[in-house]
Amino acid sequence: MTTLSYDATGAARLAHDQHLPALLQDKVATRIFAKDPTLWGPDAEAEAAVRLGWVEAATLSQPLVAEILALRDELRSEGVTRIVLCGMGGSSLAPEVIAGTAGVELTVLDSTDPEQVAAALADRLSETAIVVSSKSGSTLETDSQRRIFEHAFTEAGLDAKSRIIIVTDPGSPLDKSSRETGYRAVFNADPNVGGRYSALTAFGLVPCGLAGVDIQAFLDEAEEAAEVLNEDGAENIGLALGAALGGTNPLRNKIVIAEDGSGIKGFADWAEQLIAESTGKSGTGVLPVVAGPSSPEAVRGAADVLVIRLVAPDADVQLGENEVAIAGGLATQMMTWEFATVVAGRLLGINPFDQPDVEAAKVAARGLLDAQPDPTPANFTDGAIEVRGGDWLGGAGSAAEAVGALVRELGADGYLSVQAYLDRLAYAPLEGVRDQLAALSGRPVTFGWGPRFLHSTGQFHKGGPGIGVFLQVTAAADADLAIPDRPFTFGELISAQAAGDAQVLSDHRRPVLRLHLTDRAAGVRQLQDLVTTLAGQAAPSLES
Repeated sequence: MTTLSYDATGAARLAHDQHLPALLQDKVATRIFAKDPTLWGPDAEAEAAVRLGWVEAATLSQPLVAEILALRDELRSEGVTRIVLCGMGGSSLAPEVIAGTAGVELTVLDSTDPEQVAAALADRLSETAIVVSSKSGSTLETDSQRRIFEHAFTEAGLDAKSRIIIVTDPGSPLDKSSRETGYRAVFNADPNVGGRYSALTAFGLVPCGLAGVDIQAFLDEAEEAAEVLNEDGAENIGLALGAALGGTNPLRNKIVIAEDGSGIKGFADWAEQLIAESTGKSGTGVLPVVAGPSSPEAVRGAADVLVIRLVAPDADVQLGENEVAIAGGLATQMMTWEFATVVAGRLLGINPFDQPDVEAAKVAARGLLDAQPDPTPANFTDGAIEVRGGDWLGGAGSAAEAVGALVRELGADGYLSVQAYLDRLAYAPLEGVRDQLAALSGRPVTFGWGPRFLHSTGQFHKGGPGIGVFLQVTAAADADLAIPDRPFTFGELISAQAAGDAQVLSDHRRPVLRLHLTDRAAGVRQLQDLVTTLAGQAAPSLES
């Protein structure tokens, strides 16, 4: 196991000193590993009783390794060398980090954008098998992705059933239908593990193992990490990190997670879902902000911000005030952050295992798909951008003025969330506006790709303290894709998901600026240019 190391300054260190005696006295660490559901209060007890399986996942998942590797060898012998993962939320974020860090190719399709789906279909289909991951077995996105791949395999003269592998909970609708259909393999995950805690279950292991990751070594490392965390001792780094996440006083509820030499690819994106969905509820919680080591939020400081730097083992790190540095191998870090998140939940007084506000956007999207209403008229059009917003737009007459108006809606403790419903691979450079908007606004900024963030930070946006403003970016597709045996297309689905989420946010009285790009490439360039211009005109310092 890579040695886990931790250092903290300022508020994070004070939180550790304040909360550690009680955490030790209450034997929180050993009670977590004993799966004690009473740790989070009576309101959370029923949910916690069926959501603590992750503490022993590294051990219980060991028998899966041989089965996964045998299937990998069978597929390779048949010329199948490309694995596509169709999954959302925890079903896709953990495998993406695991494969990326190992340097193994895994195509993660966690989108309903027709252009991203089309690109995944067009790449080496004859060499491809898909892993369809859905805990509930009824996830709309993954069902749609499975349908179109199954159709494509058949149209190409391939045996579709032999190219489809399923990961789901036992007894789910997908479990039953897949076995009846005769797909290549069906793997069941532990139903007592929530999606965002499922990295060490079949959801993380099957796609990564089939793609070529050394999943045996990954599990072995995680088992060693669990032994270290299962100790009621002052040296337990999981307790220290949990105190930093949920125990600062006053609460620093913006957690800036910056990759700073750890070598773990995409870890902050995985941690973002884990923390936001676990803590953002009941009007409280902490918001993870994925940033770089020199991003505005990471270097300027603010009274409500805590910076956590992911560093290399034995790195000589000079921490600023109110910062944390943590180092360790990927499996070790995953176990530690899962443990720390539930500790933070105890300190915050919330249930870290439910997600009561995630379903609202799904229901709204489904309603819009069924009703097929006409689009809401734009307030105005500026070049390739249609602008839609509330009364707070005031007299804005350009997209730049609309963005400026949204920024002015930010409170002293607020944050801006950019939500881009686009092909996240083709338009990855758009994420560059995040740092510029942070400099412009003087406040933390999150950037999420739709619809995947709906299974991640979407819970905090709706169930958290209600201090966010939202910049939603949607776009017309040059070509849409039909979903076999469904009355809607991928383009209609992603449009409904965006509109449904905007509707729910507005119902929660959150300011939402909707920018629809009538031409993708031109609209993205226009948006990037206007943000660059605005950031150049004014870049207030983050107040400390």
